[in-house]
Amino acid sequence: MTLAIVLQFLVVLAAIWMGARSSGIGLGLWGAVGLMVLVAGFGINPTSPPIDVMLIILAVIMAASVMEAAGGIDFLVRIAERIIRANPKYVTIVAPLTTWTFTFVAGTGHIVYPLLPVIYETAHRSGIRPERPMAVATIASQQAITASPVAAATAAMIGLFAEKGMTQWGLPQILMVCVPATLTGVVAAAIVSMFVGKDLKDDPEYQARLAAGQIPAPQADTSRTPLKPGARLSAFIFLAGVALVVLFGFFPSLRQLPGAKSPLAMPIVIEILMMSVAAIMLLVTKVAVDEVPKTATLRAGVVAVIGIFGLAWLGDSFIAANKDVIVPAIGDWAKVAPWTFAFGLFLASVLLYSQAATTRALMPLGIALGIPPQFLIAMFPSVNGYFFIPTYGSLIAAINFDLSGTTKIGKYVLNHSFMIPGLVATSVAVFTGLAIARVIF
Repeated sequence: MTLAIVLQFLVVLAAIWMGARSSGIGLGLWGAVGLMVLVAGFGINPTSPPIDVMLIILAVIMAASVMEAAGGIDFLVRIAERIIRANPKYVTIVAPLTTWTFTFVAGTGHIVYPLLPVIYETAHRSGIRPERPMAVATIASQQAITASPVAAATAAMIGLFAEKGMTQWGLPQILMVCVPATLTGVVAAAIVSMFVGKDLKDDPEYQARLAAGQIPAPQADTSRTPLKPGARLSAFIFLAGVALVVLFGFFPSLRQLPGAKSPLAMPIVIEILMMSVAAIMLLVTKVAVDEVPKTATLRAGVVAVIGIFGLAWLGDSFIAANKDVIVPAIGDWAKVAPWTFAFGLFLASVLLYSQAATTRALMPLGIALGIPPQFLIAMFPSVNGYFFIPTYGSLIAAINFDLSGTTKIGKYVLNHSFMIPGLVATSVAVFTGLAIARVIF
């Protein structure tokens, strides 16, 4: 029995490794291959695929994609630009708080990409080492995903609790813990980042490159193309949808139908609300429907759904088939020090490059181990580990947008610009979350 479980676990690891190598939709496709091997080779009975989670993500992504097609994302980005440029001397603090806030609202980290050149120019023009705000702002946009009511990762948590019949745990509890926890982590990382590296005037490497003409001089603000006619309206409609999701989450009585014994489940409410928001935006902004599938938000959402489909299905099936052996083996350890489960989440996210996929793949194990739900929520920010190996898109973009060369990958790869702010933000967020969970629950 033990040998069979070890072999099955190796199959799971091999599927994750192959998926991580190909990235993108490869995560889900190789997850399905791993499941096929478990079914055909070991006779494992697969569990049901995580339908609710995938539908929540699709509904939210549809709304965000219509907003992007209508220009709403551009509208939000320009507000963020004004905030960052209005406080140049404090850009290392303001930039990450701005990227956290706008990612929290939009539910997607893609909003950080157009802000990176703004952050660079603001810092460079002020004589501030660009590495400081660039790196921590990128990390902040990741942390906000695990606090956003409309992010795919949060949808995965909500769907998982609903799936397991843990209806008393959901969006309100996630927000109460993760919003203050991730914000505290981001602030701590921003403060630490203020002391990272030498000031530009004292950095001999920067000064030598500047003297040699290898670094472009700071650029003046350039005029932007006009916003699309429905940009503002689409953003306001989307934000109204987000506010309604939070409102229904905190007040279950609003979800109570006449004659029903219990309120509507939050996954159903989110799916109805966000699909309706998408339809209303299409109607009032008159955005071309064909433009929606072309948006970066929709493409990223489809990739997330496919990743969860294959990978989470693989993980669920493996854990369910071997629950009677796995849980007793590590259950006592998890009960004595439940916070150590955060390390498993972090390491998995390093490989999977997806908070949602990591959540859906590993959180069921945490539930099976008997870790209290409030502590699982507190450890939720630890799925933000994909900064550890600097190959993720937003990290590479930050390196490329920093023309001063201060944001970089180090000689030993892991000593890169994102490591310190990433570790500080994640660890502070988790420990703060655990403290909040103990106090509130």
